[in-house]
Amino acid sequence: MPEPHITVEIVHAGVDRCWRCKLDVAVGSTVGQALEVSGVLVELPADVVQPLRVGIYAHPVRLDRVLRDGERIEIYRSLTFDPMAARRRRASGL
Repeated sequence: MPEPHITVEIVHAGVDRCWRCKLDVAVGSTVGQALEVSGVLVELPADVVQPLRVGIYAHPVRLDRVLRDGERIEIYRSLTFDPMAARRRRASGL
């Protein structure tokens, strides 16, 4: 009898490339296990992988979080600018 599975999506928006993958994993799989199976971690730049920051639908999660069917794992990168400084600059008219 086949093992039950769920489908999840893994996404990362890089500076010069977007990465997207749909993946079938076993029921009870964690975020970390899905990332390992996908192979995405070897394709991403080192500054994204260390430290690894991930979330599901814009909510940060840990790698041991158990996945549900249809969820989207997002891999975050560091900000290239301070959003508050950009808002202040726009508000001051510069």
